[in-house]
Amino acid sequence: MDKIQLLQSRRKQILQAGKDIRKDIQSLCDEDSLVELSSYSFSKNEFYGEEVEGEGVVTGFATIQAHPFYVVAQNSAVLDGGVSKANCTKIAKCLEQAEKTSTPVIYLLSSLGVQTGEGVNVLEGLASLILKASQLKGTVQQYLIVNGEVYGQTALLAGLCDFTFFIAQKSALAANSPLVISAKSGANLNKFEVGGANALDKANIVSFTVQNIEEVKAKIISLNELISNPVIAYENLNETLSALDKKCDLNNLMKVFDKDSVVEIGSSYSPEIKCVLGRVGGISVASVIFESGDGVELNAANVRKILDFAEFACCYELPLVTFVNALGIKADMTVNNSLVLKELGEYVSILDCIASPKISVVYGKAIGLGYTVFASKNIGYDYTYAFATAKIALFDSVQGAEIEFVHDKKADKDALASRYAEDNSDPINAARGGYIDNIIQPAFVKQYLIASLQMLLK
Repeated sequence: MDKIQLLQSRRKQILQAGKDIRKDIQSLCDEDSLVELSSYSFSKNEFYGEEVEGEGVVTGFATIQAHPFYVVAQNSAVLDGGVSKANCTKIAKCLEQAEKTSTPVIYLLSSLGVQTGEGVNVLEGLASLILKASQLKGTVQQYLIVNGEVYGQTALLAGLCDFTFFIAQKSALAANSPLVISAKSGANLNKFEVGGANALDKANIVSFTVQNIEEVKAKIISLNELISNPVIAYENLNETLSALDKKCDLNNLMKVFDKDSVVEIGSSYSPEIKCVLGRVGGISVASVIFESGDGVELNAANVRKILDFAEFACCYELPLVTFVNALGIKADMTVNNSLVLKELGEYVSILDCIASPKISVVYGKAIGLGYTVFASKNIGYDYTYAFATAKIALFDSVQGAEIEFVHDKKADKDALASRYAEDNSDPINAARGGYIDNIIQPAFVKQYLIASLQMLLK
C-alpha cells in the first residue's frame, strides 16, 4: 500500500472511531474550525489486544464565535472511553499548549474509568494530567462538560475547572462506580441518583444544568465575553431603579445588572446565596448576593460557595460586589462542629488577596459576624454602602442581646432594649464612626456602583 493510501486508510479509521464525539465538537464549535493535535497517535492495549485509534481522545484547537479554545474530548466509543497513560499524555500536551498561549480549555468527558491492564502506568498518567490541570487553574478558563458518564479519577477535573456543565438525562459523575457506591450505601440507586446534577446538590460542583450541547455553547459565549472583555461601552449611567424603593427584594435587586448580562453559577448549591457574573454600567463584576428576607445564617456550605467564587474573582481580576443580608453563624450543634470557622478564615485571606475593587452594599441586614466579614471597611472593602432601610447591629434583636448577656447579672435589660430597638439599628450609627461610606436611597444604588467601579478601576 502506498503512503497516501495508508494515510487515507488510517484517517478513515480515526474518523469512524470518533464520529459521535466529532458531532458534539461540531455542535459546540464554529463549523470546520477544529484543528487536531496528535490525531494520528495509536497505541496498543495489551490486555484487549486492540489498537486504540487516536488514544480514545480527540484534542485540538477550535473557535467559538471566532474566539479560540483548546478542546479535549474523550471518545467513549473506544474501549468505553477508558483512560490510559497514552490518553493522559495526549491531553496533557494539549493543556501545555493552552498554557503557553493563555487560551481557555473545554473538556468533553465521558469515561467509565481506567483501562484494565495498565496498572501503575495509568496512575502516573493521571497524576501528570491532574497536575497540569491544577497549574492552569486561575490562569486560563477551564470549562468541563460531563458528556455522559464520568467515573474514577477523571472526575477530579470537575473540582479543578472553573465551570462544570451537566446535561439533563445524560450526565453522571462520581469518584467511584455508581454500582459500588449504591451497594455500599445499602441502596438500589441508578447512575443519576448517585452522580446526576440533582444528586450532587451538596458537592458545589454543578455550575450549570443544561439540556444540550447548544445550550452549553451559549453559556460559554456569555462567560467568555464577561471574563475576557471586562469593560464595554454603556450609555445609561444615571439609571434609577425606583422599584427598589417600593420593595427591596431579590427580584428588584437583580435589576442593578445591565439587561441580559447576568449568568448565575451553581444555583442548586446553597441557593440562599447567589453567585452571579454580570455587568454594572458595562463593567464585568463577580457578585455575591444574599437572599432577601430575614437574613441568611452562615454555615460551612454557604461560606464555601462564597469563598470559591471570591477566589475565582481574585484569579481573573474581577471586581467583587457583595449585596449583604447576613446574620452570624447559625446557632446549631451541626454547624458549630463543622468547618465553618475554617472556611470563614480562608474567605478573609482570599479577600485580602483580591487586588480588584471590593464593594459591599448592605441592602438588608448586617448583623454581628455578617457585618464584620461582608461589610467592614477594616476587613478590606474599598467602599461600603448601606440602604437607608438596612439594619446594622451587633445583635439582630432585643431578645438576642438579652440571651447573649443573660450570664451578666449587671446587664440592664431596659438599656439593652433601647440599644437594640429597631430605631437604633439603622446604618446611621455605623456611618457616624466612618465605617459606611454612604447611606443611600435604594433607587440610586446602580449609579453609586457605576461611579465607584469607574473610580476604582482607574
